[in-house]
Amino acid sequence: MSKFATVGGFAFLIDFALFNYLTSKHGVEELTAKTISTVIAASVAFVGNRFWTWRHRQRNNAAREYALFFFFNAVGLGITVACLAISRYGLGAIWPSVFQTRLADNLASYIVGTGLATLFRFWSYRRFVFVEAGTPTLPQVNPDRDHGA
Repeated sequence: MSKFATVGGFAFLIDFALFNYLTSKHGVEELTAKTISTVIAASVAFVGNRFWTWRHRQRNNAAREYALFFFFNAVGLGITVACLAISRYGLGAIWPSVFQTRLADNLASYIVGTGLATLFRFWSYRRFVFVEAGTPTLPQVNPDRDHGA
């Protein structure tokens, strides 16, 4: 878990620094800058996780691992955005002075959302992306088995 956290922390720093560099120094639009910084940070995280965190796991098709990795990153991003939306628009409709603030947005997104998304990513990478040797990726079907016929 500590290797996973180290890789994730490094990727977070890359994402944060690159996003701010692109928006402040080059005037890149925020959504474009966030997309660029996230793809680069996730690519760095993939390499770190593949060759350090999960290096003892079997190597499958690299394209498959990369596609699954980015799919689960997208789900993790959805978890983070959902936490922010619940705070800002759900709870914020009840108490706007508390939940529609920059502090509430940062707590909901970066503390609650990133925390839940990190737990999800750890589980999904371990279970589906960087599988242990001998772990079937699909249920095994025995065609010779008698089905009571």
